[in-house]
Amino acid sequence: MSLGADTDVDYESKINALKHSLNAVILAHYYQESEIQDVADFVGDSLALAQAAAKTDADVIVFCGVHFMAETAKILNPAKQVLLPDLKAGCSLSDRCPPAAFQAFKEKHPGAFVVSYVNSSAAVKAMSDVICTSSNAVKIVNQVPKDRQILFAPDQHLGRHVMKQTGRDMVLWPGSCIVHEIFSEKKLVQLKVEYPDAEVVAHPECEQPVLRHADFIGSTKGILDYVVASPKQRFIVVTEAGILHQMKLKAPQKTYIPAPPDNGCACNECPYMRLNTLEKLYLCMRDRTPELRLPEPLQNAARAPLQRMLEWS
Repeated sequence: MSLGADTDVDYESKINALKHSLNAVILAHYYQESEIQDVADFVGDSLALAQAAAKTDADVIVFCGVHFMAETAKILNPAKQVLLPDLKAGCSLSDRCPPAAFQAFKEKHPGAFVVSYVNSSAAVKAMSDVICTSSNAVKIVNQVPKDRQILFAPDQHLGRHVMKQTGRDMVLWPGSCIVHEIFSEKKLVQLKVEYPDAEVVAHPECEQPVLRHADFIGSTKGILDYVVASPKQRFIVVTEAGILHQMKLKAPQKTYIPAPPDNGCACNECPYMRLNTLEKLYLCMRDRTPELRLPEPLQNAARAPLQRMLEWS
């Protein structure tokens, strides 16, 4: 299912034509390639994308992100067709929290209130009381009844950050993101020495030794809003490098320095997010496949904690 090596194909025009003929909406995460962000109808973080998916009146939702995001769109819109350019676009956080193991984890803490990060499978969401994103995690946890023990999964680093912000003690699932755990504290400190006028902005999925050097810690959207509003002109950005595209669009006069990982790889780019390409986006719309499907009972079970998140947000 490939168009070959023809680089003269005007994908943007073809995709726009298909949007009209299918009555489709294209939702893209900030970590997608810049070409995909530019052709999308809406670009955002996990919370904003979930909200957009819940509100859309399109017949077809084309989700340029990773698998759990497309699952969320399908759960919130069971009657709509949800397309994902590459079904292999998974998530290390979700993969590191298998449903059977999570069920056993829950059983060790009977009666606990389960807060699951949106970066989790539909099956884990179905076992949860409420879902959160990095944008609203503090707000969500603050609304959990004070007399309930909290289980938080799957990102332990976000969980620790939320514990500090809320003062709530939580039992953390020991998960982490392969992109955000790779950032090097040593190299970050070296960058701070090289650019003493730069502010450090970081995602709470990063490890604590990295976060302690940050001037601002926030969700992807939070980081974007912060650098645009800040009077500072130079920023060291400690999250997936795809966000730099929106930063350059919204505040082109400023300088953005992507924080390096702890080796020479391009590990500050999510390999799953980058599986989606403009060609795959066109092909999935042209052929209306791959389509994200979920069993109806699973959709129903996962919908309640997602809707609770949207209400509490």
